[in-house]
Amino acid sequence: MKKQWLMGLLLAAAPGVASAEVLVSGIVDVLVDGGNTYDWSKVELPGTQCGNGSQYKFFVHRSTTGSQNLLFFFEGGGACWDYDTCSGRAGVIGAANPNGITDDYMTQFTAKYVSPIVNGADPGLPFRSRTDIATKDWNIVYLPYCTGDVHVGNNVATYADQTGAQPPLTWHHSGYTNSLAAINYAKAQFPRVQKLLVTGFSAGGTATSSSYYFVRRIINPAQGYFLNDSGPIYLAPNVNDNSRPLHDKIRQSWNLDSVFNQFPASFDRNNLGTINRMLAIEFPNDQLAYTGYSRDYNYSRFSYERFYSPNDQEAVLARWKADQDKLVAELSLYNNYSYFIPHERQINASHCSTIITFVGAHACQRMEKKKWYEYVNEPWQDYKCNSEMVSMSTFLQRFINDNQRVRIYEPVNGYNADDPGMSVLAPLINGALGG
Repeated sequence: MKKQWLMGLLLAAAPGVASAEVLVSGIVDVLVDGGNTYDWSKVELPGTQCGNGSQYKFFVHRSTTGSQNLLFFFEGGGACWDYDTCSGRAGVIGAANPNGITDDYMTQFTAKYVSPIVNGADPGLPFRSRTDIATKDWNIVYLPYCTGDVHVGNNVATYADQTGAQPPLTWHHSGYTNSLAAINYAKAQFPRVQKLLVTGFSAGGTATSSSYYFVRRIINPAQGYFLNDSGPIYLAPNVNDNSRPLHDKIRQSWNLDSVFNQFPASFDRNNLGTINRMLAIEFPNDQLAYTGYSRDYNYSRFSYERFYSPNDQEAVLARWKADQDKLVAELSLYNNYSYFIPHERQINASHCSTIITFVGAHACQRMEKKKWYEYVNEPWQDYKCNSEMVSMSTFLQRFINDNQRVRIYEPVNGYNADDPGMSVLAPLINGALGG
């Protein structure tokens, strides 16, 4: 019944996205099969706080089958280093949850629908069954995001309102303290972890890379994995490198040296992208991975838009692609790194591979323009995969369950853009996301 209702609603809503509030409670609920309905335990630890000084809260779900596997999940949601982005005035490009974390946070939209990885299943599409994935019924430690510092800042900053309308804002970049407290709590609650997957999206993806060293060493699982979704830490050894202005800004605003000086010598504080090398060397038997889109026009804006001119979309994406090429070359040097990089997905400005649904989150190493005689079956589609089309579900199966290294860097193509289903689905989900 829900599927028939959805198709009618799709047809009615397709000409224009009417109301995000309606879509959140209707369309998305059906598309992702209701999200998770887990029992979550709220945890409040002394000395932890959100950016506004309120009590930090994170949440724990225990496996119902006695699994010894643990998902340590860093939530995403922007970043901040000035009044506008920390106060909430800047909107979606600023820090998430500037007013703190509520007790019922896990029943709200973000946490309930956030990721198939958390929910343990790919919801697929209407008329396609929900499919269990590699993280089905794992224990979960879920870290909401409210400090604007990719869960790793260690500073109390005062930001002046440049308009003069409001008094200065005191902001607690307490991500490192919060994360470390949650890691130690997890160690006490789950003392014998078999498989540990550290992951997160966007700012939480950056946290995955920047915090894995601490999570991995403290929890000390039998086998470690991390998957950074769309929060790359790019190489920037020189002052004229694309990502260097961003790195210099956050290094100062968040007092990152106080955290990163705990890393081994294979990490260079003057080139934050060496964190990828450090992790590969420090944990040679772990499975490490990056996923993201070549046309990500969300995280790329944080990286370059406020630091460069011109800063139109194509100029920003050109810098992103250049940095991404360098990242892929770097990861390819280490046997324990995988990467899964599709070209684009019309959902959320091609930002994040593992949020909401895996629809469109697939990658093909040989995605090529069709020859004239290949248009018969799908005349609307200009591109064809001439190798294996690997879904995110398949990637996770191979990466986590089979301990395989998977490397796919999809070339430029319009496959998802040509998909008629995506042209209907993407506006609906984007409307619900407010994007």
